Amino acid sequence: MSWKLVFLPEALKDMKNLDGNRKILVLKAIKKVQTNPLPTYEGGLGKPLGNKGSNNLTGFLKIKLRDAGIRVVYKLIKVETEMLVIVVGARADDEVYEIADKRIKRHGL
Repeated sequence: MSWKLVFLPEALKDMKNLDGNRKILVLKAIKKVQTNPLPTYEGGLGKPLGNKGSNNLTGFLKIKLRDAGIRVVYKLIKVETEMLVIVVGARADDEVYEIADKRIKRHGL
């Protein structure tokens, strides 16, 4: 079963700001994880997040594209089988987690 894919408006902008090759890599990774986005401890492909520095991302998951230097943070909405993408960004430091934390708070997630 494939989960419905939903992006925060800011995450769509993140995607649009990626260059062509990176955008293709990220979309392929998201599509792959979308088939089973559950956390790895439930047999899925999602890697659970916890506290990242001062950001509490417990309950959220990530997709890591090491070679491209990109991370995707998402949340599963199990009631509706939605996969909500919070942020797509560079792996530099923990900036992507700080952005995710701000967006989570802004959208009341």
